[in-house]
Amino acid sequence: MGRPRQPLLSRERITAAALRIVDAEGLPALTTRRLAADLGVSGPSLYNHFATMDEIVDAMADGVLDQVDISMLGRDPWAEALRAWARSYRAALAAHPHLVPVLARGPGRRPAGLRLANAVFGALIQAGWPRAQATRIGALMRYFVTGSALASFATGFPTDASLYAADYPHLAEAHLMAGHQRRIDEGAFETGLTALLDGLTTQYERLP
Repeated sequence: MGRPRQPLLSRERITAAALRIVDAEGLPALTTRRLAADLGVSGPSLYNHFATMDEIVDAMADGVLDQVDISMLGRDPWAEALRAWARSYRAALAAHPHLVPVLARGPGRRPAGLRLANAVFGALIQAGWPRAQATRIGALMRYFVTGSALASFATGFPTDASLYAADYPHLAEAHLMAGHQRRIDEGAFETGLTALLDGLTTQYERLP
């Protein structure tokens, strides 16, 4: 028998194709028919690897979280580690913005998501944070990072300068922000991250 024209299906190949669709067009574009067509297979063959479309979405989300560097957690001083981890976390999410709402719901049963949560919590406990406060900090960091990756502040303002002139004088240069999206959004993230960690450091110094 000759070799098949298409490589055999695998979970990895299905997940990669699904992620390409979602990155390009958003989650609503991901259907069994569309995914099967992109892979050159029949729809039912997908379910030899995944029981439901939700499982495929979970696999995509877990693959994104698997890109987050957690090596510094438990190794470096806690504040430095959280800063480096938060940057890596945001970069992974910002590369796949259509999946951010899925990831914002929490790790669920996803192995990479649970490893990430375990590493953050463990590093905080190791540093001496009380368990309850470590839980709150882990939640706070997830809220902050996912929120910053969810959308661009800079591109949320129309580029029509006349819109602001009469009624919104303090926004006279808002039409220019979209042209500086990366600088504004990354600067906002870094400003917020520094403020957050400075506040946590102050709390840490007051721990008994």
